[in-house]
Amino acid sequence: MKILVVQESDWIEKGPHQSHHLMERLSKRGHEVRVIDYEILWREHENKEIVSKREVFRNVHKVIDDGGITVIRPFIIKLPVLDYLSLVYTHRKEIKRQIEEFKPDVIVGFGILNASIAIRLAKKKNIPFVYYIIDELHKLVPQKYFQWLAKYIESKNMKNADKVISINEGLREYTVQMGAEREKTEVIRAGVELERFNPADRDTIRRKHGINDEDVVLFFMGWLYSFSGLKEVAMELARASEKHRNIKLLILGKGDLWDTLQDIKKEFGLDSRIITVGWKPYEEVPKYIMASDICLLPAYKNEVMKNIVPIKMYEYMAAGKPVIATRLPGIMKEFGEGNGVVYIDRPEDAVTKAVELWESGKVEELGSKARAFVERYSWDKITDEFEKILQQAIDNKKR
Repeated sequence: MKILVVQESDWIEKGPHQSHHLMERLSKRGHEVRVIDYEILWREHENKEIVSKREVFRNVHKVIDDGGITVIRPFIIKLPVLDYLSLVYTHRKEIKRQIEEFKPDVIVGFGILNASIAIRLAKKKNIPFVYYIIDELHKLVPQKYFQWLAKYIESKNMKNADKVISINEGLREYTVQMGAEREKTEVIRAGVELERFNPADRDTIRRKHGINDEDVVLFFMGWLYSFSGLKEVAMELARASEKHRNIKLLILGKGDLWDTLQDIKKEFGLDSRIITVGWKPYEEVPKYIMASDICLLPAYKNEVMKNIVPIKMYEYMAAGKPVIATRLPGIMKEFGEGNGVVYIDRPEDAVTKAVELWESGKVEELGSKARAFVERYSWDKITDEFEKILQQAIDNKKR
């Protein structure tokens, strides 16, 4: 089948997310995939051009070497507000072009504005539209005064899509509340690749970063949002008693809190105890998880985090690591109790809980339970489910 994907994030620099795993695997299976994306990080780039050029990136892959896809990036005006306004025009033009030239069998949407455009154009050509929800999208719009409008458009998209897929049950309920017909909704969870996690990688990474055998490593990876709770974890490390100086925090990623964490390290002399590493290629990420002892998701229980289950949770657990997480409704609904996830009320509690787990000798037992829970979710099985849903959407539209 020919699959056209539309999203309002950077396919190349962000992720890998569920979308990368699924689309690259479908490409490997012989399906043709094209993605229309948006340079969401343009404010952070050194190139200060006002109007970008349309770009086409071929054979793009982040998780599978032979799963390359084509990414098309329409031009935008790189000025606040005008970036969104220009997106409406240029993405509409590009979606129309791809419908005429590529002739997709199905369109899959991950965004708000270009998903709305794609739904209208797809209906005119009798092409099924599948809406894939991995976040409560309108809450991610940085300009709060636009969130009401984003919510309205997102809700219309839910109602008008031929199928609405969510990554967990909490988000499925969210889509129904937003207007999706329940019988049109599906849940496709994140997957894991158990073979990527090799215990032999543990010592290599620890030696590389000066981590000793007696050190207890807490690990976090991903975008360093201001609400990720990492600032609070870092401050608790600064307050930790001499008895617990062997607790270290290893962070893999970039984002809002990067500079703040560097300041904390400098102010409290924590260079050897808070190890901050930038982005690494996907194939290196499992090595860093294996180097840890306990993984963290200490995020604030806010509207953004309420119903989501980040893909990193599955990867932490696939590595056989226990996870300390705040009591986020989506996480608790997904993993419950007794499956290797230990809950805390506040980000500040992460260090104390980690010490408690380590001293009780329960880390290995909890890690085994975590791995056992996610073993049922292989990416091949998840891709089978997704492929079947897309084909059903195509067949239903033909009928």
